[in-house]
Amino acid sequence: MNDADVSKQIQQMVRFIRQEAEEKANEIAVSSEEEFNIEKLQLVEAEKKKIRQEYERKEKQVEIRKKIEYSMQLNASRIKVLQAQDDLVTSMKETAAKELLHVSHDSHAYKHLLKDLIVQSLLRLKEPAVLLRCRREDLELVESILHSAKHEYAEKANVHHPDIVVDDIFLPSAPTHHNAHGLYCSGGVVLASRDGKIVFENTLDARLDVVFRKKLPEIRKLLFA
Repeated sequence: MNDADVSKQIQQMVRFIRQEAEEKANEIAVSSEEEFNIEKLQLVEAEKKKIRQEYERKEKQVEIRKKIEYSMQLNASRIKVLQAQDDLVTSMKETAAKELLHVSHDSHAYKHLLKDLIVQSLLRLKEPAVLLRCRREDLELVESILHSAKHEYAEKANVHHPDIVVDDIFLPSAPTHHNAHGLYCSGGVVLASRDGKIVFENTLDARLDVVFRKKLPEIRKLLFA
């Protein structure tokens, strides 16, 4: 084999090796690109999943905030309604209390009322000796009916006439322009056992409080049902 043949054979081998190398390089390039694309797709999908999860988390947070805000607004509205209802009921009671101030203006009717209140108080206490407290302005009326009140009580309870002492400490008077916001009493009496252990408050204001507490459910039902 001469030099030309050897050279030719070497060139063939070089071409073959180069072709093999190129094919291998192409295979590597294609494989790398496929792996890169797969990895890129995985990364993109992973990021998409993260974004979806983050969006869902924030969406839930928004929904929770909306529910909380709605609940707070609903509670605030309920509180306003309840406050308005309480204000109306309080206003009604205040109006009734103002009307009570006129009861004692009719001396004849008030005299009979005082007697009934004293008899009722005696029947509740059932004590042989009691202390009676009234307003200073009612003292004369109370003293004028005391005997008949004792007699009526004795007949109803089938007991002896009780010993009633009128206290020299008086209940507060009706409100005036000078004392519009102080303690006051619209009328009536307070009776107590001599030892002070049993007290029965039978003033007009106390009776209004009792009636109002008892009737409050009915009042609310009539007004707000």
